Amino acid sequence: MKLKIQVAGVTDVGLVRTNNEDNLGYDTARGIFVVCDGMGGQAAGERASKIAVDTVMGHFRKPSNDQEIFGMEIELLSGRANALARAIHLANQAIHDEASRDENYAGMGTTIVALAVEGDQFSVAHVGDSRAYLLRGGVLQPLTSDHSLVMEQVRRGLLALEDVEKSTVQNVIVRSLGAEESVDPDLADHELLAGDLLLMCSDGLSHFVHDDRLQEVLAAGTSPEEACKDLIQAAKDAESNDNITCLVVKAAEPSWSDRVLGRLKPGRAKSLESI
Repeated sequence: MKLKIQVAGVTDVGLVRTNNEDNLGYDTARGIFVVCDGMGGQAAGERASKIAVDTVMGHFRKPSNDQEIFGMEIELLSGRANALARAIHLANQAIHDEASRDENYAGMGTTIVALAVEGDQFSVAHVGDSRAYLLRGGVLQPLTSDHSLVMEQVRRGLLALEDVEKSTVQNVIVRSLGAEESVDPDLADHELLAGDLLLMCSDGLSHFVHDDRLQEVLAAGTSPEEACKDLIQAAKDAESNDNITCLVVKAAEPSWSDRVLGRLKPGRAKSLESI
């Protein structure tokens, strides 16, 4: 069943920074949603995150027979997830190549979290510490695990999860786009239900606003636009010292008119929101 998708995204320079190295993009007709958090100093981080968003969005806007193939298809994952992997490989290559060509961009990179939605299924891919969450039945569930030094310590049993917030190296990531010639995104497929809310965000939100507060804001039942506004404010109230970006996707039962139009005009996109 094709669910009705509502989406809103906001990126804010925050309270401390003078430039915004975060970027986001979405296209509901193609079911693709992306958040990136750049790094590299000066304008390099902003450039890296823009390349990543533009490359991933552009990949999904190409005809399927014109999409580049990178490596082997992962048979246990859907075509959506494999398409995300291809798009992220292309973005990594584009950032790495530009950094190699232009010394002003040397060392630039970006995190990425991306969702691909199709009917009542979705796939998630990420590299770095930008995150995705699912709110279902009022309960918030993380869909990603940071590629960061502290989370690597947790995975190896060297640090307790409850001690992560006390760590002085929370912002050190161990995987990003552009750092190496190739990259391995984490990929997963999930079912999408009517009433689900999906949150994608940069660490300017997730590192400063606790999950219980994120859950409270998302469960308030407001529109995606209002939820984004409230999340940005929650990060500022928590004295976030970083750029703040969030993107909220809401899945709902299609209306009677949507169902009728769907039968009368099969295959035609009912809505398009792009940036």
